[in-house]
Amino acid sequence: MPGCGKSTLGRLIAKRLEKPFFDADVELERRLGVTIPVIFELEGEPGFRDREETILAELVIQSNIVLSTGGGVVLRPSNRERLKQGGTVLYLHAAPATLWERTRHSKHRPLLQAPDPYARVQELYAMRDSLYRELADVVVESEREQVSRLAHRLEQQLRAAARA
Repeated sequence: MPGCGKSTLGRLIAKRLEKPFFDADVELERRLGVTIPVIFELEGEPGFRDREETILAELVIQSNIVLSTGGGVVLRPSNRERLKQGGTVLYLHAAPATLWERTRHSKHRPLLQAPDPYARVQELYAMRDSLYRELADVVVESEREQVSRLAHRLEQQLRAAARA
């Protein structure tokens, strides 16, 4: 979900595990030379999702990386399948109220540019939470711990899983 901490935590985990970090949204913007809001404006959500799927297909074939995806990547079954086959999937869970608090000042999130953004966060959560849980190898509560402590705990879990 937007605001759960994917990019922040992903960077920390990658550093701790000494692996390259990729943020699919940043990679998409870099390759296209425009921001995600511009993509939404020009192509709508379907056009954005097509481009997101293409980037994801390229990124998941890499090995030994940490990847942060956009929150809506789970909406397409093909993306869920790619993620599941590509490695360990973490779902960083946070309640809608927390997500709203973390994102309410952002102008870079096109799906939250709605007449009632808080209601939109709740709607997105209702649509996506079960998909995230179905896909995830590990569900992580991202609102209860400081990011550094959470990164340390996840690092330990991922290292243990790699040894198993």
